[in-house]
Amino acid sequence: MRSWIVTLFGVALLMAQPSFVGAAEVKAPFRNVDVAEFEKLRANTNNVVLDVRTRKEFDSGHIPGAVQLDVNASGFEKAAGKLDPSKTYLVHCAAGVRSVKACNLLRTLDFTNLVNLKGGYRAWEAAGNTPAK
Repeated sequence: MRSWIVTLFGVALLMAQPSFVGAAEVKAPFRNVDVAEFEKLRANTNNVVLDVRTRKEFDSGHIPGAVQLDVNASGFEKAAGKLDPSKTYLVHCAAGVRSVKACNLLRTLDFTNLVNLKGGYRAWEAAGNTPAK
């Protein structure tokens, strides 16, 4: 009886291993970067800067070339569905909380190339960058 329990336990451990069941590698929903890395990525014109703050915040100053899409607006998912999920999105908000929310939502919509700016717009501006208005 005891050997039967040990065998059953061993089989359960083996089945818990991802390689045993052929589980695919899970990609992180997004990666976090600092301002310097964000600026390097922003230099690539194929990447899209996505500002997920409110329209009022955006109008008071934003990263040049950014597209504004309020993550807390009722139509965020629908509007995001019109974006090209194959592009790389450089996502930011004011301080980094809403952009994490946006990255997680975008990941559920099959966006795979998401980059979050740590510290958000405030960190970007504090680094001496000049905003557009």
